[in-house]
Amino acid sequence: MKPHLFGDEVVARLGPFPLTDTMYTSVAITLTLVLVAALLGHATVHRPRGRLAALGRLSWRAVDGLVTETAGKSSPTLTVFAGSLFAFIAACAIAGQLPSVRAPTASMSTSSALAVLVFLCVPVAGIRARGWKDYLRDYFRPNPLFFPLHLISELSRTLALSLRLFGNMMSGHLLVALLVALTGLLVPTPLMALDLFIGLLQAYIFTVLTCVYIGAAIRVGEDT
Repeated sequence: MKPHLFGDEVVARLGPFPLTDTMYTSVAITLTLVLVAALLGHATVHRPRGRLAALGRLSWRAVDGLVTETAGKSSPTLTVFAGSLFAFIAACAIAGQLPSVRAPTASMSTSSALAVLVFLCVPVAGIRARGWKDYLRDYFRPNPLFFPLHLISELSRTLALSLRLFGNMMSGHLLVALLVALTGLLVPTPLMALDLFIGLLQAYIFTVLTCVYIGAAIRVGEDT
């Protein structure tokens, strides 16, 4: 029986580190997105009137508008982070429609890693914007006894982020895979489109919640 890591079968090893199909797919998606981003950036700088440059500017404005609306202010750093999250999760949803490819976000390990990344970025953004004393002071408001409740709130929303993404991606992928196995490729096609739509919707929701959490960490106390 082959070993498993977070529910994924270990297919190879890199020294002491186990490798799974989810890791291979995640790396392939990441490299593809980096290549696309490099092409868009190069086109924007060197061919500003081309179609790729227009697509790059349109993508930036869309994400920046989302960040401004949800976080309460424009932030180039947050725009890059939010855009990267959306692009990765959306690309995972698209990759999950390919034959014999499982969306990385349908694995609890990937969904949890994304949620933990957001969990770590929230205090970093808050401390960077407001200073560590002012940021940490919020955990003890309105009374120091509320510190455990604030901490539990941070942890619970991180868990909710990972479970929401994992549950929606996993259920859709399993349903389509089951129907393909039972009826062939053509019958489940509408459900594959629905699964893709759900994946893109989850990418949007995950990105919006990330902007809301980071925006709250940046803005809390500004008006007081």
